[in-house]
Amino acid sequence: MENKFCENKIECNADFQRSDSPDSVMKETGKTSYQCDICEKTFSQKCRLTAHSRIHTGEKPYHCNICGNSFSHKGNLTSHQRIHSGNNLYQCDICDKSFYQKGHLINHQRIHTEEKPFNCDVCGKSFSQKGNLTTHNHIHTGEKPYHCDICGKSFSQKYYLINHQRTHTGEKPYRCDTCGKSFSQRNNLIVHRRIHTGKKLYQCSVCGKSISGTSNLTKHILTHTGEKPYHCDICSKSFSCGNTLTRHKRIHTGEKPYL
Repeated sequence: MENKFCENKIECNADFQRSDSPDSVMKETGKTSYQCDICEKTFSQKCRLTAHSRIHTGEKPYHCNICGNSFSHKGNLTSHQRIHSGNNLYQCDICDKSFYQKGHLINHQRIHTEEKPFNCDVCGKSFSQKGNLTTHNHIHTGEKPYHCDICGKSFSQKYYLINHQRTHTGEKPYRCDTCGKSFSQRNNLIVHRRIHTGKKLYQCSVCGKSISGTSNLTKHILTHTGEKPYHCDICSKSFSCGNTLTRHKRIHTGEKPYL
C-alpha cells in the first residue's frame, strides 16, 4: 500500500535524500509524522511530504523524454507518456471513452451515474469530485489560497486567478474562428459567437426582448425594476451594474488601471 502511493520504492528513497538538503521545506515532528514548514500540513510518510512540498517549490523533477514536459510526480509522468504510446488503459463501459488514469475514469463515470459522493458538512451541497468540494468550502471559510504574484490579489479558485492574471499579461487565448476577435475568458467568446449565429437564448419576461447571456438578461431586467444592488462601501452610492460600481470606486481610490 505504501509503495502504491509513493509510486515506487526508488522514488521514495530518492525523496529521502533530497529532503535532507538545506533548501528543504520539511521538518520531522515525530517518528511517523512529517510537517510542511510552509503550510504546516502533516503527513505520515516522508515521501508524501516530499510530493506535497513541490506544490510550494514548483519543482518538477520528472521529465518526458519525448516532448520535454515536466511533472512533479512520477505517476503523472507515467500517465502522460501513454499519450505518446496511445495506450489508453481505462475504458468507460457505458460510452466507451478511454482514459489514461483510473481516477479520471471514475470521475467520468459519475456523469452517467450522477453520483455525488462528496458532501459539504456546512450546507449539505454535494459534488461529484473531491476537488470541487474543496473549492466550494472556500465559500464558507473565506479562504483565498490563490495569489497573484503581480498585484497580490487573492482568489478562492485557481480558475479566477488565471482569468485575473490575463488583465496583467493581456493574454487572450480564446479566438473567434469566424471574425478572428480574441477574448481573455471563454464565456465572453461564447457570448460573442451569438453575434454571428444570431442565437439569443434568454427572453425578458417583462418586455419580451431576447438577450444573449444570463448576465446580460439580469442587467436588462434591472432597467425595468430600477433596482441598484451594487453599493459603494465608501459613499453608499448605488448602481445597477457591478462594472459601473468598480469604475466609480476609482474616484475614491485614484486607481488608473489603463495607464
